[in-house]
Amino acid sequence: MTSHAAKDTSRPAPAPSDAPTGRPTAQDEVTRICRDLIRIDSSNYGDDSGPGERAAAEYVMAELAEVGLEAELLESRPGRATVVLRIEGREPDRPGLAVHGHLDVVPANAADWQVDPFAAEERDGCVWGRGAVDMKDMDAMILANLREFARTGTRPARTTTFVFFADEEAGGVHGSHWLVDHHPGWFEGVTDAVSEVGGYSITVPTPTGEQRAYLLQTAEKGIVWLRLHAHGRAGHGSVPNEENAIVRLAGAIGRIAAHEWPREYIASVKQLLDGVSGLTQIPYAAGLDPLLGVLGGAQGFVRATLQDTANVTMLDAGYKHNVIPQTASAAVDCRFLPGHEEALLATIRELAGEHVEVEVVHRDIALEAPWDGDLVEAMKQSLLRADPGAAVLPYCLSGGTDNKALAGLGIRGYGFAPLRLPADLDFAPMFHGIDERVPVESLRFGARVLGDFLRTC
Repeated sequence: MTSHAAKDTSRPAPAPSDAPTGRPTAQDEVTRICRDLIRIDSSNYGDDSGPGERAAAEYVMAELAEVGLEAELLESRPGRATVVLRIEGREPDRPGLAVHGHLDVVPANAADWQVDPFAAEERDGCVWGRGAVDMKDMDAMILANLREFARTGTRPARTTTFVFFADEEAGGVHGSHWLVDHHPGWFEGVTDAVSEVGGYSITVPTPTGEQRAYLLQTAEKGIVWLRLHAHGRAGHGSVPNEENAIVRLAGAIGRIAAHEWPREYIASVKQLLDGVSGLTQIPYAAGLDPLLGVLGGAQGFVRATLQDTANVTMLDAGYKHNVIPQTASAAVDCRFLPGHEEALLATIRELAGEHVEVEVVHRDIALEAPWDGDLVEAMKQSLLRADPGAAVLPYCLSGGTDNKALAGLGIRGYGFAPLRLPADLDFAPMFHGIDERVPVESLRFGARVLGDFLRTC
């Protein structure tokens, strides 16, 4: 592996991204790049049946090559492509940084959308399309800043590995986990990583008006994807059957859905609630609903981090109307707080019952990083330089990111895809939702803040 940074160490300190250089800045290019990426269908169905990330990866390679940056495209299997680039920092003796995004997106049913989800239409001041929020917006911020850095001879403060991963939406088996297992040298010297899902703003009421607060992700729940297999006795649909596999599966699903998971406030959740309570002057000792209600669309993410969760997402049973099947199965998406994995699995097995087998399909760790140190301070200051007077608070993500794979190398992961959002935009529910869109001005803001962070972290 080689570093593709220039060797000249006598360059002056980098100019701010809005300096008049006569060359396109990251802010100038980020919207175009975001739209280009959305137009490349990289839907990940989780079973290798989709188009893969190769076309999107080749686009990234071309955008980098145009400004003289030599990245490497790596495939874990045909079509499952990841792009990696390492740039030496101005202070190479400091610990390294990884900045990463993923090129795949969840599928989209066009009939549900107001616009073609892969047309990247710009309307009402927003770029619409699958990936606009998760996460081709940040891919575009990263790529736009790399192009600006190359044009201006700028280097990041720390030696930085930039990665555009494959397969994040199916657990990273063919992306981040594969790269860590097969090419760990790309992360030599790296101690911290920055990616999704954090750095976006919410607007909360205060006694004197409103306050914008940015949610910086310092933790994320762990993942256990399960398959329940109910077993019974096959038979004719006209004959009563007390060993019906579908009925047994339905019983297991009902018990899991009705289970009340114990509530626990991990550090990042407690710090977020305390911070929002301080801004709004809404106490929450007697009940959380009034405080959570001011979080808008973000309250779904926050509610999910108060306890472990288990949601049934797919069913598979039977093959003919008048035949009782011998087996029936269901997919369950479980998310657990740090330290809860084994307890969650034991609870699910107990709730499933004796006639239902619990198969672990995929599992990955929970993460919790500290809310202090130079990197966190650099993220805060980059936001506050662009939006003075805002608040910056930690939070825990209910989903997962590629930071899980990097944690296997001892790398601390944070979510920092900075977006200043309109107060009335219901942003968080657009992750994996319909009519996904990101404001153009938010993209420009994010490109500016990310560039500032890379120069100063």
